[in-house]
Amino acid sequence: MDVLITVFSLIILLFSVIIHELAHGYVADSLGDPTAKYAGRLTLNPIPHLDLFGSVILPLLLFISTGGGFVVGWAKPVPVNPYNFRDQQWGSLKVAIAGPLTNFALALIFGIFVRFVPETLPALRDIFSLVVLINLGLGIFNLVPIPPLDGSWILFRFIPYQFEGVKTFLGRYGVFILIFLIFFGGLEGLSNIRQLLFHFITGV
Repeated sequence: MDVLITVFSLIILLFSVIIHELAHGYVADSLGDPTAKYAGRLTLNPIPHLDLFGSVILPLLLFISTGGGFVVGWAKPVPVNPYNFRDQQWGSLKVAIAGPLTNFALALIFGIFVRFVPETLPALRDIFSLVVLINLGLGIFNLVPIPPLDGSWILFRFIPYQFEGVKTFLGRYGVFILIFLIFFGGLEGLSNIRQLLFHFITGV
């Protein structure tokens, strides 16, 4: 059973991060930037999206180390050229929040399904619950304002000019800071937020 849960969790995570990246690409395309489309990234085929560390190694390590308590990851970011956006003021922000919003929307949809799944179908209820938990985790995780996560784009859009040094520092060392936080408990509070939202959406 544990093996099945691991397999289902990784499959759900993989397609959730792919849909997350597709949301970025489609919003960018709608704003006038076809870069992701020309790169062949507007597809549900997982191969072009796979990132060895973010899509496979990190989720497995987190699943093992937390007992499945908190699993996140990422796919290869879709290529975006903000200079093509018709909306130069807010285009980058719209693209950035599209990914997390899509994860929250998936969590909400499947959370409603959880509420209406008969108790005679516990396996289906468990799978839908996994979809909710994983997408809530992805949505919250990606709002952390550290590069390369989407939250950094939101932070950089509103950060005052006098804090440009912070932006440069995070851009240079953000990945290392993020990995440190992931593996040394710096993001434990995200699990509590996820559980609160899960209870609110599903009633479980």
